[in-house]
Amino acid sequence: MKVNFKKARWVYNPHKLKFEMVQISLRKRLFQIFGFLSSSFVMGVIFFFVFESFVDSPEEKSLKQDNAFLKEQLSDMSNKVDQISGVLADLHSKDNQVYRATYEKDQITDEQFNGGTGGTDKYKTLLGFKNSDAVVELTQRIDRLRSQVAIQSTSFDELIKSAAKKSEMLASIPAIQPIANNDLRMIASGFGYRMDPIYKSVKMHSGIDFTASFGKEIHATGNGYVAEAGMGGDGYGIKVVINHGFGYQTLYGHMCKLNVRPGQKIQRGDVIGYVGSTGKSTGPHIHYEVIKNGQKINPVHFFYNDVTPGDYQKMVKIAERDGQSFD
Repeated sequence: MKVNFKKARWVYNPHKLKFEMVQISLRKRLFQIFGFLSSSFVMGVIFFFVFESFVDSPEEKSLKQDNAFLKEQLSDMSNKVDQISGVLADLHSKDNQVYRATYEKDQITDEQFNGGTGGTDKYKTLLGFKNSDAVVELTQRIDRLRSQVAIQSTSFDELIKSAAKKSEMLASIPAIQPIANNDLRMIASGFGYRMDPIYKSVKMHSGIDFTASFGKEIHATGNGYVAEAGMGGDGYGIKVVINHGFGYQTLYGHMCKLNVRPGQKIQRGDVIGYVGSTGKSTGPHIHYEVIKNGQKINPVHFFYNDVTPGDYQKMVKIAERDGQSFD
């Protein structure tokens, strides 16, 4: 019998105590080869997945390092947003409690300050990633900060305008005496019902009379424009009326001479004329009135810039004394 040794093998038979030749068929040989290849393939796949799971490629290592860096930056940005939010909240509180209160402005409510930043569609491009929730939340907070900064900036712009207007108002409102009166001796007659020197009857005296020597300088008591300057037929003689804005006007009567013309711009302290006794007057003096929104009010309350608190109290008492007016 012809034996093909390439397809046979020898196996020891313990019962017969000898080696016997075992013939391997081609089919079985193919199955052995297929089995070897299959097990090799399975082992290769297992090794590949194990390697992929526990051993990073250079590119994966780089990506993981980038991801860790981005997470760290995201956390750092979140902390900075917290700090900025705290500072902005403090500014908002001071703005409402101090600045807007000072200039009599309505407060900015929390609802207005913390208004919405848009719908969820605004952030849809940030969805679908591993850290999408954190990124969307941080983006929303940054957008809210941007909105709050814009609101606060608008508020400060408004306050700057109010401050400028307030400064203009403080410079315009009557605040000094129309003549130098450091010793307070020149107030002859105050605001209220007084004896008329001509008609000898009690009449309303709508200003304060300051006695002074003939030709003494008369000063504007606030910034403004000359509304009237000249002789009138109303008993004030040669007079000046200054429009200060903000509802205020002042009147200076019985001058002997003018130093201004209608329409002229005036600064507080400017010399507008000189003491005289023109019109309905019994002697050289200046009749001074303060008019607010068309109503004549007591001028004694508008001398706070050139007298001390103690002198102001003295002035109020002097102006309240009963007596005869000079006009």
